[in-house]
Amino acid sequence: MRLVFIHGPAASGKLTVAHELAALTGLPLFHNHLVVDALLAVFPFGSPAFVELREAMWMDVFRAAAAERRSLIFTFHPEASVAPDFPARVVALVAAAGGRVDFVALDCAPEVVAARIEAPSRQASGKLSSLALLRDLEAQGAFAYPPLPPAAVAIDTGAVAPAEAAARIRDDLGLRAG
Repeated sequence: MRLVFIHGPAASGKLTVAHELAALTGLPLFHNHLVVDALLAVFPFGSPAFVELREAMWMDVFRAAAAERRSLIFTFHPEASVAPDFPARVVALVAAAGGRVDFVALDCAPEVVAARIEAPSRQASGKLSSLALLRDLEAQGAFAYPPLPPAAVAIDTGAVAPAEAAARIRDDLGLRAG
């Protein structure tokens, strides 16, 4: 079982690259907005119930996938409402089932984020899509998060197209088509 754990800041292209990677490999994509959107229907973002259930749902999916030896792609935006030890617990859970987690770091220059953040596609999907709000959240420390485990692959998505990034991830991780 392989868990491709793609992480990066808002508008770094996590979901876009993950879709490309899923198309190249046939791996299912369990992106963070699936759970976030489901919970936002009932709970405010960051509320105690939201935080507890979001992590429980993520971990339950990883646990079930590991038990069935199902590899998958996951996207993650490190931010302060997620427990600091979450990535380590994901690694422990997957490793206990004989699998492995491959961390993939996506990043891009602030001016690239600024150009992407208000894109209609982000607005349509309910993602953070206001540059002013992003800047306010950054100033408030909302994205403060301990360093994640070392990335097996790191890509500047401001310099590499999504399809090329996905191909590089596939090749660098030795992932085969589904």
